[in-house]
Amino acid sequence: MSCNSTNKNYRMDSEYLDIFEGRLEQEMLKLCSSYNMLCGTILATDDIDDKWRELAPEYMADAVLQINQYPSVAIAWAGYLGIAIAHGWDADWDAFKDVEYKSYYGERGFDDMDEHIIKNLLNIELESPQATAIEDMLRRCAQCAISMIRHEQIEGQTSVMFHIIARACKVMFRIGAAMELKRLGYKFEKVTLDN
Repeated sequence: MSCNSTNKNYRMDSEYLDIFEGRLEQEMLKLCSSYNMLCGTILATDDIDDKWRELAPEYMADAVLQINQYPSVAIAWAGYLGIAIAHGWDADWDAFKDVEYKSYYGERGFDDMDEHIIKNLLNIELESPQATAIEDMLRRCAQCAISMIRHEQIEGQTSVMFHIIARACKVMFRIGAAMELKRLGYKFEKVTLDN
């Protein structure tokens, strides 16, 4: 009987996390669309989403160390990682698909991943309006995530809190990737099949 109870709790936690993730993605999508960083749709590919599943354990190991002191950084940097992966997907996926997580670090490791990705990978000047717009948008999204997490009133230092933060990072990664795909000119188009 306890086995069934454990499975039931897992299903409820998984369902709860899925619902939270969906709500957060919709909020971030609305926010990004209101600033014209997205157009009401999350641009995504299986390649990019699969790369998050591969990189998430290493990313979360870094994020957990930052979450208490720098919660916005812990979540926002996942957006920068999404930007980097989407950029690589567009440029030459065969060359980028096997790039290791730590190659996205800056000179100071995780701490300046954001600057490294913007300056060295995207070749955007750090003080440019484009870099500032990206930074502002990812900061707003991270603040949105933190606000929604706090609203859930989950006890800190619990597995549920860890999983909520992991889901927020996953959404942030997808948002960053979608922003980069949009910046690169990708968009959804309705396809009609001729018989």
